Amino acid sequence: MNSQPIGVFDSGIGGLTCLKELKELLPNEDIVYLGDTARVPYGTKSRETIAEYARQDIAFLKRYDVKMILVACGTVSSVMETVPIFEGSGVELYSGVISPAVKAACEATKNGRIGVIGTPATIRSGCYTSALKAIHTDIQVFSRACPMFVPLVENGYTDDDNKVTTLIAQEYLEEMARENIDTLIMGCTHYPLLKGVFAKVLGDGVTLISPGAEAARYAARMLGEKDMLCGSGGACRLYCTDSEELFAENVAAFLGSGINAEIKKCSL
Repeated sequence: MNSQPIGVFDSGIGGLTCLKELKELLPNEDIVYLGDTARVPYGTKSRETIAEYARQDIAFLKRYDVKMILVACGTVSSVMETVPIFEGSGVELYSGVISPAVKAACEATKNGRIGVIGTPATIRSGCYTSALKAIHTDIQVFSRACPMFVPLVENGYTDDDNKVTTLIAQEYLEEMARENIDTLIMGCTHYPLLKGVFAKVLGDGVTLISPGAEAARYAARMLGEKDMLCGSGGACRLYCTDSEELFAENVAAFLGSGINAEIKKCSL
């Protein structure tokens, strides 16, 4: 048994998809979430800047004596594949979203044709392609940077029938549809809020993989194996670095009314 909280961070609100899955899987766990909303999106910034932001996010969560940190940000997860952002942090248990999502995609695909969408930094890194081919060399990967999706989500353009979002999704995804992919990794934790739009553009035959949800499942397994789960608790503390009011609105959109959370603005 371990009553320390789980730490989760993202560049904004997308990581709440990971938090929601964590709460469903581990309702007795305390969670501290950090959304760096003042500096979102990370995906358009340099690797050096992303790594520095991530180290500051980690340092913030360490103040709460977390037992594990989930990097619920596809961009940071792609950078940490080659940049040791946890080195010297004293955090021993952590995970990004890439490996759990890749394993789920490999299990889901039937024809070996997998699409990957993400921020420019994530796609530029080639991390998903490398990880997929490390499991199956004959898998065909079709990648596309989709920089408009994060601001659409952050500004509430998430309805399945939103005309603006649908047009942009068609531009980004129609080539993948022509390539006959049967699995799509939504390589940014904001993107599951648009899964209805993606399903409409790609059709029902494409399995959508949520990296945040897969990372949460991985964390639950890991903490269980290490006998580090908590028997009672369940508090959620959510921190943002910009407008507390706007963040609270987005939290309601992501999590619904089922999660009682304390929301505060913080400084890093």
